[in-house]
Amino acid sequence: MKKQDLPQDESNLKSANMTEVLYVTDENNNYTTANSTGWEAKKAALDESLALINERIEEARQNVANNTASPIVYFMELNKMDLQVLAAYVGMWQWRVKRHGKPKIFKTLSDSVLKKYADAFGISVDELKNFKG
Repeated sequence: MKKQDLPQDESNLKSANMTEVLYVTDENNNYTTANSTGWEAKKAALDESLALINERIEEARQNVANNTASPIVYFMELNKMDLQVLAAYVGMWQWRVKRHGKPKIFKTLSDSVLKKYADAFGISVDELKNFKG
């Protein structure tokens, strides 16, 4: 793609004040890089991905409100983490983190364990303990 033909369509990248670096050809047909805020196909893909992420966050919030999941599950989704990533952040085995996702187990966690989760999520222990969905 020629540098002058690089699309600069409205996308989530532009609204977040970000750009993507792409390889393009200049006027001498040499490869170079240029910044793009996106194009229609990328916008559609990003919009769909964000919609799916928001659905997962809402489902996790509902599960916390219905007492079928602990707040750890909600904040994990909100922060776009999976079990493996969160386990690495808090320094625990994945099976322990998964177990802490159960409301009954969550209520028994010590403040020191909750602090690890709160730090990983960038919130206070009180926010974590008192989140009801």
